[in-house]
Amino acid sequence: MGAYKYVEELWKKKQSDVLRFLLRIRCWEYRQLPGVIRLNHPSRPDKARRMGYKAKQGFVIYRSRVRRGGRKKPVHKGIVYGKPVNQGIVQLKPARNLRNVAEERVGRKIGGLRVLNSYWVNEDSTYKYFEVICVDPAHAAIRNDARVNWICNPVHKHRELRGLTSAGKDQRGLRTKGHGANKARPSKRSNYNRRNELSLKRYR
Repeated sequence: MGAYKYVEELWKKKQSDVLRFLLRIRCWEYRQLPGVIRLNHPSRPDKARRMGYKAKQGFVIYRSRVRRGGRKKPVHKGIVYGKPVNQGIVQLKPARNLRNVAEERVGRKIGGLRVLNSYWVNEDSTYKYFEVICVDPAHAAIRNDARVNWICNPVHKHRELRGLTSAGKDQRGLRTKGHGANKARPSKRSNYNRRNELSLKRYR
């Protein structure tokens, strides 16, 4: 096995003494730092490479911190003036997963870069920490690399805000194929509109 395979096997056993100690120490360090911070190199190089990272010019790693838990309904004093079906306050979950939220925060902070992918690095009782792989679309090393220069096209601006990254496709329900995902494609909204809006096509 190569070195990356050893690191990968190590990270598969997160409750081993080595990883528990490493994660605890790193988590303490992360808590002292800002919510979104640029890193010199990934803390999980094997995972970063599987997510598309290359140790070359134009690739950047940011770490993002997201508060854990569900999404409490933002209503005054917990009062919903409506039907009982809508009166739930606390046990509600957001439509987007926390990894996607982390990508969005990085993407908004550094608008000139493109978000490629992200992965989990740590968590404690309050926060989850994700590292986000970003690419500089204006860098010559990226524009000349045939494997990654697709991301330089303008259509990929802020792909993390439109659910086009891996985490975004996951929360859109696009991981499922076939019978269970009949109403997920091309999106839940467009699928609903196609089935329910009245379409009177004119003869031309």
